[in-house]
Amino acid sequence: MKASKFWDAQKAFIPKQGADGVPVGEICRRAGISPATYFNWIKEI
Repeated sequence: MKASKFWDAQKAFIPKQGADGVPVGEICRRAGISPATYFNWIKEI
């Protein structure tokens, strides 16, 4: 299995931006992740 290029702290910070009102598309573009990855990270929290 391929190791993640993101730290656990990043996985926690990126979804919290959505709670601040930033659109999901913008968050994903900045982080370089897909929307599916974003929503999977939300499930982990």
